[in-house]
Amino acid sequence: MKGLSVALLAAAALAGCGGPTQPAGSIKVTLTEYKFDPGSISVPAGKVVFFLVNGGTIPHDLIIRDSSGSRVAGSELISAGDTSVFTVSSIAAGKYTTFCDQVGHEASGMKGTLTVT
Repeated sequence: MKGLSVALLAAAALAGCGGPTQPAGSIKVTLTEYKFDPGSISVPAGKVVFFLVNGGTIPHDLIIRDSSGSRVAGSELISAGDTSVFTVSSIAAGKYTTFCDQVGHEASGMKGTLTVT
């Protein structure tokens, strides 16, 4: 009986988990149709941790592109209502563009700026 009680408590605890929680020191970015909030982000060079929240009704991602148009890093595709922790292990100082690379999203205005100092 004790084993069953422990199993039920563990199942109840897991049922209450809604995805990752925001890590300390991370930057929260909400993704919706068709924008990022905030749209402009400033961070120091080095490791950057984003906490991505899809507040929209369709999947989105966050891609970082440098001034030459090259992709620097990108998150996984995040389903509507889900969250994700996206870590860039090292990013150099500069100006970057953030965008969602799902078909038509960037053209619809889902882009922003990332300034790394």
